[in-house]
Amino acid sequence: MAKNAAKSATKKAPPKKRQPPRRHNLRAAEREQVILDEAIRFFAERGFEGQTRELAKRMGITHATIYRHFPSKEALVERVYEHIYLSRWNPDWGPLIRDRRRSLEARLTQFYLEYVERVFDYNWVRIFVSSGLKSFDITKRYLAIVRREVVEPACRELRYDLNLPGVDTVPLSERELEMFWGLHGRIFYLAIRRFVYDTPTPAHLDDIVRDAVTGFLNGSKDLMPALVADIAAAKSAARKSAGAQ
Repeated sequence: MAKNAAKSATKKAPPKKRQPPRRHNLRAAEREQVILDEAIRFFAERGFEGQTRELAKRMGITHATIYRHFPSKEALVERVYEHIYLSRWNPDWGPLIRDRRRSLEARLTQFYLEYVERVFDYNWVRIFVSSGLKSFDITKRYLAIVRREVVEPACRELRYDLNLPGVDTVPLSERELEMFWGLHGRIFYLAIRRFVYDTPTPAHLDDIVRDAVTGFLNGSKDLMPALVADIAAAKSAARKSAGAQ
């Protein structure tokens, strides 16, 4: 019986396996990424009025766990901006718009086809709209990039394409910029309809994008010469008025 008891004890207590060393940094980074991914989904659904305490409850973690990785809600939102907006911005888009080896229509079409592919996303669009309604400045900061890298260069390229005076002679006007924002807004409104209003939109947008670009450029051929002439005339009148004083 003693021998059987010894054998039984041996079976119940197998030798302990050596555990691999714990990789604290990797585990912390992974946990941080999980919180970030869930925060993106959470803010897309609830908007930025959603509280981090509610996010923690949804994840089944303590509120303090979030703040071990993100010191404030603002810091978490900043990481959302970096992850979902900056990471999707292609730094080649600016040079593409300025590449005069190709027609302006080809450049704009390529940009918007790629742009639609990158940003027509449930989380991207809903967080973008929510940010514009709240105090967080994600929308303003992102649109500043769009203006600097796409809108203003495209306006300059349109003048060049139509053989109009350059911006060193006649500065860009808000009317020109608004014309191009109109094209940008026309395409992005499809994303608003799809992901915010939840209304039907075409499944394939390539032809819609091409039509929008072609329509914009055709319309600008008639409008732009008169518009730039008006700007030049106003600038000349302002100089004369200043000289008279």
